[in-house]
This record gives sequence, C-alpha cells and structure tokens, in this order.
Amino acid sequence: MKKNLIIFGTRPEAIKMAPLVKAFQKNNNAFATKVCITAQHREMLDQVLSFFEITPDYDLDLMKPNQNLYTLTADIITGLKTVLDEFKPDFVYVHGDTTTTMAASIAAFYSGAQVCHVEAGLRTFDKRSPFPEEINRSIAGRISDYHFAPTETSKLNLINENISSKSIIVTGNTVIDALNYSASKVTSNRFKDPEIENLKSVVDTTQKIILVTGHRRENHGEGFINICKALKQIAKNHPEFNIIYPVHLNPNVQKPVYELLDSVTNIKLINPLSYPAFVWLMEKAYLIITDSGGVQEEAPSLGKPVLVMRDTTERPEAVDAGTVLLVGTNTEKIISETKRLIENKQAYESMSRLHNPYGDGKACERIVNHILNIK
Repeated sequence: MKKNLIIFGTRPEAIKMAPLVKAFQKNNNAFATKVCITAQHREMLDQVLSFFEITPDYDLDLMKPNQNLYTLTADIITGLKTVLDEFKPDFVYVHGDTTTTMAASIAAFYSGAQVCHVEAGLRTFDKRSPFPEEINRSIAGRISDYHFAPTETSKLNLINENISSKSIIVTGNTVIDALNYSASKVTSNRFKDPEIENLKSVVDTTQKIILVTGHRRENHGEGFINICKALKQIAKNHPEFNIIYPVHLNPNVQKPVYELLDSVTNIKLINPLSYPAFVWLMEKAYLIITDSGGVQEEAPSLGKPVLVMRDTTERPEAVDAGTVLLVGTNTEKIISETKRLIENKQAYESMSRLHNPYGDGKACERIVNHILNIK
C-alpha cells in the first residue's frame, strides 16, 4: 500500500488540496493517506477544513503574532521532521507557491520521500512579483519528482527549465474540482450556512453586484490608494451597481480601504468571507475585480468576467483565452474597463461565455490514476 502525506497551510492551498484528499481517501485499498497542516493561516484554514469535512492527522499550528518568513520557514522544516519520521510517506504532496510549499518540499526531500507538486509550473519570470511566491514555486519545482501541471503552458515552463517531460503530467487545476463541489453544495436547499444567510440580508441581489478582493503585497501603499480611487469613481458613475468588498485583515489593506471608501453609499465593506460564502457571492456577482490568483481560475467556470489588478500574472492562459484582463493598479484603466463591461453587452458576453482554460473538474482523478500506475 502506498503511503501519501498531503501538506498544506493556507486557505487557498486547502481549497485546492481538499478534493485531492477526498479522491485519495476514496481509494483507501490502494493508499494510506494522511493530512498534515502547518496552519500558516489558522482561522481561514479551519473554515475550509470544516466545509470539506477533513480532519487533519497532524497539525503543526505554526501561526503566531508578528510571524515572518524567516521563522516560518525554519519552523515548518523542523516541525515536519517529526511527522515525516513517524509516518514515513512514499509520496508527499505540496501545492502551488506558499512558504509551506517551499519549506515542505525541502523537508520531504530530506526525508527521502518522493515530492509531488500540485499546480506546478506557474511562472511570471519576475522573482519579486509575486513575492515570495515566484521563488517558492520555483524551488518546489527543482525538488519535485512529479509535476502536476494545470495547463500545457505550465508544462512548457517546466520543460524550459530542463525538467524532464516524463515527470510532468497535465491535469487541469484542482481548484475547478473544488469549485464544482462547492457551488453545488452552497446552492443546495439542504445547505444552511449562517454566514451566507447573513450575506443575504446585507447584499441586495436584485441589483447587479461588482465583487472586489485585494491583498497582494506588491499593491500595498500607492497601489491600494489607486484601487480605492477607482472603486469610488466606479460607484459614482454606476449607482445602479452595488460594490461588495470583503476587506483583507492586513492593516496595509484596511487603512486605505476604510479611509477612502467607508462613506460611499453603494460600496459595502464587509469582513473577509469563508470559502462557501465567497463561492456564493461569486455566483451572484456580475463581474469581479481582484488581485487574487485563485479567483482568476474559478470565476470563468461561473461565467464571470475578471479584471485583474496586477501588472503580471502567472496564469496567462486566462488572459490568452479572454476570460480575464490585466488592469494593474492604474486608476483610469480600472474605471474604463469596468465601464466597458457594464455598458458594452457584447464585450461582457464575450468574456463571460468563453471556456475555462484551467480544466474540466477531473484533475484529482488524473493525479490519483497517475500515482496508482507508478510501479
């Protein structure tokens, strides 16, 4: 029986790894699968685990006040040694580009396990954007034995880094597997969630909604000031729209957002949402303005155009497919592209009807089948 250890530490990782955990657990005759969380994020991570009904086997519980990248990296590597020594996995699965991903791949390599990188091969080719994610995923890519790339573009990135094509498997992105499960669950009459019920009392779904999210380090400071100026003008230009903005808890985000937008009548600033509540709100939105990587992947499956407040993206497939558009933190560009999607029906429908380049919801099935066939 093959022994799997699936490691993650943040909410985005948990969302994308949860369907893989479920897929391996369905094959419990072939695999002994355990889950280890670093809890790089704590509360938001726990919400996702609860929603997907996953109980970790190991919890390093590393989140602490004033945490920095130096101490977090060291704590993950040393904390995982005990887990790896005890369980002795054959395969360790890491996801994407977090500090957990980078540090866990190093620890797994030290232990002698084979490292499997889910969502492998994303690149901006700028080591400081996004920071530190671009380097995190590059390090994981050098260490990994198996690379589960979401797209052919990601595969080509790896081949160009002299990664053997035999170790790269194009699977689609597991986030689509998660989204399909989640959208079905949150729209079911049987699913009752207090946070969604509260949202229904806050959000007027008879009006069109613009959903906004933002948190990237590279946008802190002037970038967020420009974003807020744009949102304020959009609200003024389009009073028939409600702008709903779940505001990230980082003070570098909270300060400009509340100072510049709190008094705008048709902008509602709300607390960060749990994953199921966010899926529900995405499904209700007319369009989405974000700097999130995950939203770029999810929204096209729901038919929602996305304006991306970044100058670069490691997800060029969506840009090439026309489902997302890069607008950076340029105030005028955010305003003008929002106006175009609101007033030009053809432009809106062109973005909302395009296919999702990130997969068909069967990524986890492809990963499981590949590991099953390893001799």
